[in-house]
Amino acid sequence: MKKVFRLVAVVAATVMAATAFVAPATAATKVKVGLAYDIGGRGDKSFNDSAAAGLDRAKRNLKVTAREVTVNQGSDSEREDKLRLLAKAGFNPIIAVGFLYAGPIKKVASDYPNVQFAIIDDASVDLLNVAGLVFAEHEGSYLAGVAAALATKSNKVGYIGGVRIPLLQKFEAGFVAGVKATKRSVTVDVKYVTEPPDFGGFNDPAKAKVIAKGMIDRGVDVIYSAAGGSGAGNFQAATDAAKAGKKVWTIGVDSDQWQTASAAEKRNMLTSMVKRVDRAVYDVIATAVAGSSVNDILDESGIYGRVYDLKLGGVGVSYSGGYINRFKAQIDRAAAGITSGRIKVPTKP
Repeated sequence: MKKVFRLVAVVAATVMAATAFVAPATAATKVKVGLAYDIGGRGDKSFNDSAAAGLDRAKRNLKVTAREVTVNQGSDSEREDKLRLLAKAGFNPIIAVGFLYAGPIKKVASDYPNVQFAIIDDASVDLLNVAGLVFAEHEGSYLAGVAAALATKSNKVGYIGGVRIPLLQKFEAGFVAGVKATKRSVTVDVKYVTEPPDFGGFNDPAKAKVIAKGMIDRGVDVIYSAAGGSGAGNFQAATDAAKAGKKVWTIGVDSDQWQTASAAEKRNMLTSMVKRVDRAVYDVIATAVAGSSVNDILDESGIYGRVYDLKLGGVGVSYSGGYINRFKAQIDRAAAGITSGRIKVPTKP
């Protein structure tokens, strides 16, 4: 019965949107977007900044207004308070950046059924007014693995994850699969900055630098870091290695990190696994301006949202710097294999 109710609700919403169309310019002036960042916030040069880029584009193109909030301590109660602050102030839609908002957003969205919410990296909230925006990180990481295998000279590459959780293990699984499919003799050194329930691994560049240095000392010459703000430690370790005469390539994550890297870091940044959080944020805002919501049905329970996979352009690798241009044919072949279904990329190590 609940599933039928959900489908009827979607149809009704679609009909209402079609029969009560408001011109985009008029609708945009009424849309106030709330964006709740996780720890690190705008300026982390990674996950949060990718979300910020989507908001900035919406502000330019759609003329919406917005308010941004960031958690500092990272507790569920703090996240809930930030979401309630936005809902009470009349922001709609409200977008939560990160799976750690799942519990808090379920509570707040239940109390504000007429407000549209969205959450990045989670599809567990079973509410009509919550859209789960998830990504095929394993597919993009597979392509990064292809590039790493082709670039390494030592036949040793590394992966640094922020926290050992299923989401970050998707990155690991895809990366390792891409490496091994390209060059089986290459070994992959896997390390995590922290273990749950300690989520500080997303914002601890000092510890990530120590891990990266340890890998470099063991002969690793390509390191992929999927660790939010901690990834800066990987870039610093590669820069230090360059000063000592060692060439170590880094692979960024989420945004095209070459664009915000220092000149020294750019010389070592092979590529980035681009996760289009910016696109997901923009899509939520654009559909709100059009009087609708992102409401693809993700599974049989009726969870709403959207899966941003390789086929949809939700993940990929960047070519900034030109270092992987020589590998483009191999990367394109791998991408075609994934989108056709010929290559099945694992989601677990």
